[in-house]
Amino acid sequence: MDTLGWREWGALPELGISAIKMKVDTGARTSCLHAFRLEPFSNQGEEWLRIWLHPEQHSDRELVCEAKIHDQREVTDSGGHTEMRYVILTRLHAGNFDAPVELTLTNRDTMKFRMLLGRQAMRGHFVVDPDKSYLLGQPGATA
Repeated sequence: MDTLGWREWGALPELGISAIKMKVDTGARTSCLHAFRLEPFSNQGEEWLRIWLHPEQHSDRELVCEAKIHDQREVTDSGGHTEMRYVILTRLHAGNFDAPVELTLTNRDTMKFRMLLGRQAMRGHFVVDPDKSYLLGQPGATA
């Protein structure tokens, strides 16, 4: 099992995100990705989303990607607010981990991290050392 710090780098290659900072959040059941605009559409009879996001902190650079809708769920955030969110299933690459994870989509413009890594994605793959950061290295970086 790999060890994570309280923040890590990951990549979401199916969404065209080669590097994104993630806050490791053992209090969150499902992982979450920042999206400031969502547009549902039909693709060959399946429900998909066009997703607009700012993948980097402190940047207005926009990325538009598309993903099949996996689910819709009611999610309660850390402030106790409940909202209905779209859920997508996409591949996460972080260190030696490379597997599909569920991501809820919500606007995180006011949050420091564009992505939260929740318990479902970590379970059975990682342990967390809250005193450390970036133990997995940055995707695409060579040692």
